[in-house]
Amino acid sequence: LRAGMTIGVASAVVGVAVLLAWIPLRNRPGIGTIANVIVIAVTVDLALWALPAPTSLPVRAALMLAAVVLNAVSTVLYIGAGLGPGSRDGLMTGLVVRTGRSVRLVRTTIEVSVLTVGWLLGGTVGVGTVVYAFGIGPLVQLFVRLTPGRILAVSGWARVDSAHRGVEDDRDEQPTGVGVAGG
Repeated sequence: LRAGMTIGVASAVVGVAVLLAWIPLRNRPGIGTIANVIVIAVTVDLALWALPAPTSLPVRAALMLAAVVLNAVSTVLYIGAGLGPGSRDGLMTGLVVRTGRSVRLVRTTIEVSVLTVGWLLGGTVGVGTVVYAFGIGPLVQLFVRLTPGRILAVSGWARVDSAHRGVEDDRDEQPTGVGVAGG
């Protein structure tokens, strides 16, 4: 990085800064919020240090796609645990609750905005960046939809569901879905 810090440290700094956006959303951090900032930073730096970069394009593409899918599944699981979302995911769930919009739309808007700001600041935008920005929101929404409603009702997604049910518009509502109807 040009700022002289590792990607993991930069991730932690951005994560803490994003927590400030929670203030108007009235989100409350939990132990999972703090753990997310620390664990992601350490894991990213350790992985970049320990794992060799794959050189084969098919392997790189497969790893990138698998990582986006795994990140979406992980997002649904750890928000569902109800111990507090990470800073970026709390921003997502807070905006879903406040706007009544879908997880797909809100998360994609956040990621495309971050991609744009990064590019304007001189960052590199590769295929993986674009795939993640446009893929993570729909995948999180898909995996929430695949989770049984009775589990979602007692999970960290319940707040998102109750806010979403009060929104009357032309979206494709799912009777057992959780704030994840079409956006």
